[in-house]
Amino acid sequence: MRLLLPKLLNTVGTLLIAYAALRVHHRVLNDQKVDRSVLKEMRREQVAGIFGTILIVVSFFLDVMLLY
Repeated sequence: MRLLLPKLLNTVGTLLIAYAALRVHHRVLNDQKVDRSVLKEMRREQVAGIFGTILIVVSFFLDVMLLY
């Protein structure tokens, strides 16, 4: 349990930061007050952010499985 808590807190903190960044991208994409090239780049960043979030979750579960 002692080894799990720091990993859990790190993962939750990282996911909260990712969530906040993805929400900002979503809000800007819906406003569409920027030009097309910026919107296209933000969509790419949003997909990369979602993929990164999935990798963080998978990494956490792999860490937990290797601990026990």
